[in-house]
Amino acid sequence: MEFQAKWIQAPGKAEDVCPVFCRTWKSAGTVKKAELYLTALGVYEARLNGRRVSEYVLAPGWTVYEKRLQYQKYDVTEMLEEENELTVTVGKGWFSSHMPGWMESEDKTRRANRPMGILGELHLEYEDGSTAVISTDENWTWGESPVRFSEIYDGETYDATVAVKCEAPAAELEWPKEILIPQEGEEIHEKERVMAEKVIITPAGETVIDFGQEVTGYVEFTVDAKEGDQVQILHGEVLDQNGNFYNANYRSAKAEINYTCREGVQTWHPMLTFFGFRYIKLAKFPGEVRPEQFTAIVVYSDIQKTGSLSCGRPEVNQLFSNIFWGQKGNFLDVPTDCPQRDERLGWTGDAQAFIKTASYNYDVEKFFKKWLHDMAAAQRADGGIGQVIPDYLPDGNPSAAWGDAATICPWQIYLTYGNKEVLADQFDCMKNWVDYITGSTTTEYLWTGGEHFGDWLGLDAPSGSYKGSSRDDFIATAYYAYSTELVIKAGKVLGKDVSAYEALYANIVKAFREHYPEYRTQTEHVLAIHFRLAEDPQKTADALAEMVIRDGSQIMTGFVGTAYILHALSDYGYSELAYTLFLRRKYPSWLFSVDQGATTIWEHWDGIMENGEFWSTDMNSFNHYAYGAVADWVYEKAAGICQLEETPGFEKVKIQPMPDKRLGWLDASINTRHGKISSRWAYVGEKVRYDITTAVPARIVIGEKDVCVEPGEYTFWS
Repeated sequence: MEFQAKWIQAPGKAEDVCPVFCRTWKSAGTVKKAELYLTALGVYEARLNGRRVSEYVLAPGWTVYEKRLQYQKYDVTEMLEEENELTVTVGKGWFSSHMPGWMESEDKTRRANRPMGILGELHLEYEDGSTAVISTDENWTWGESPVRFSEIYDGETYDATVAVKCEAPAAELEWPKEILIPQEGEEIHEKERVMAEKVIITPAGETVIDFGQEVTGYVEFTVDAKEGDQVQILHGEVLDQNGNFYNANYRSAKAEINYTCREGVQTWHPMLTFFGFRYIKLAKFPGEVRPEQFTAIVVYSDIQKTGSLSCGRPEVNQLFSNIFWGQKGNFLDVPTDCPQRDERLGWTGDAQAFIKTASYNYDVEKFFKKWLHDMAAAQRADGGIGQVIPDYLPDGNPSAAWGDAATICPWQIYLTYGNKEVLADQFDCMKNWVDYITGSTTTEYLWTGGEHFGDWLGLDAPSGSYKGSSRDDFIATAYYAYSTELVIKAGKVLGKDVSAYEALYANIVKAFREHYPEYRTQTEHVLAIHFRLAEDPQKTADALAEMVIRDGSQIMTGFVGTAYILHALSDYGYSELAYTLFLRRKYPSWLFSVDQGATTIWEHWDGIMENGEFWSTDMNSFNHYAYGAVADWVYEKAAGICQLEETPGFEKVKIQPMPDKRLGWLDASINTRHGKISSRWAYVGEKVRYDITTAVPARIVIGEKDVCVEPGEYTFWS
């Protein structure tokens, strides 16, 4: 669409107060159709005659704003009256908040100083066939809204006693229109409501509300107050070992609500920001406090649930719940690392590790296509991919396993949904990433000389290091090979000549095997196996199993190795050991955090240590989804629902369950583009019953049975 409207801003606005832009008009006749096109520099809430024009919150979302800014289209026909008022309140959002919070840079200062403004057109079609367009221009006015402050990290301040007076003329703002694109990603909605479980008076005398579940969103509260009474709410994920409120791990993010009451009973929640929390502390709150006064409104992209997992172990079911909640909490327009502290960025490493699980749990095709378009838009001139997308860390060096999201994510979206469009859209970005590695390495056919995150938070890390002991260049070269392989696969799907990359891949594999004849860590073994770089994968898997057992039958992997370790073991005859790792209760394990009361996935295996102390305040998120990647092993290996590269989108499947008596039973399903596929197995005495439902042709492998079946329901015993 070509906009005739002008960008407008609020000249002379008080720095922190959120402006509200207003336009009033009288209807010139009976309106047959009314469509509102709207966007903002910042995030906005639009109301027509006092009613929100949409369920979309935090519109227009987060994109690479310099090149791509979404606009929204709303049908507002039924909202029109004879006399009308359209108001648009704008906050800083991701556009001009001080992101990231832990560092200063010229780029951060530039972004924080960007002006807030809006651009929009209301298209009116009357019953008599005439039309009219009401556009943002100098005929609009603005005033100070009751939102006195709103920012991504620090929260929101609202004064309910402020009456909006749109009396000052809006001013034109010079800002490009060629960056505008129609809404491309999923809208962000209020998806769920979680009622408060209880009111806690802590040993320190604090009044704390426990919602029983960590969420991303905001609190809605009801209070009976006098005009001028104050509400102040702080957010936290956990209580400390003494049972007191704790949010030091939010670092510089204040994450607070400040609300000035009007007279009487009132219900309110923030509108232009969000928080990650399970607990809230009522630093100020008038009157008696009861749980029913508080509701957590869960906010995330409008992705639809497609996967389900349940089993015979309650603690494992809690882990499954934690994985789903972790995804919801971090899929708020971009795949973020965490939703609470002074970060909340679209870290590429987390996204690529988790994307397979993500695409089984929820329909994320539209979500990721939009984010990948932003990745392509943000790709650096030399082909490098930033550590986060949108790239709010432009001074950071591209890292192996992080930048490789450029190849891994589009390939997985293609496999899960079967749509070649994502590969066509991203193919140049995929190639350019591999070309970047080729052009920046200091050793031909290996990736050396770079700066990487390595096996981030690996448990075999040397003292004082955040990185595991796996060699940076080993990891980098392994991903160099894998990304090159994915470029070849994508190119063949698209019918492109990829012979140069085939030659490159052969040389990388040859150089890798010559340069790395032995593997030193769990993660190095895992990558050599899973990326098919080991000359003898069975021998390498044997060595991995021995190492895991020698390490106490526990994982020592970090962000890089964890996503693949159970696959590497299961694929080469060590399913029992894979289950031992999966079902382990002691630290380090997936279930350790469950036993500590986790309701989402933690950033660290020991975010809360065995002695009850915290890992640190420096970098300790309790909603960090990356280690939830284990769910794709549950779907694919434990339940046996295997997608096939030759028939992407689950057009045909192989179902080969891998039961273990310690789990009792397992029920898994994925609602694919071709229908629902479910696999259930259960121990009945010493036998196992398998119930398979498939909407597509399937090859079912159970023990000695290996049969091809048409869509239907099947039962087997072994």
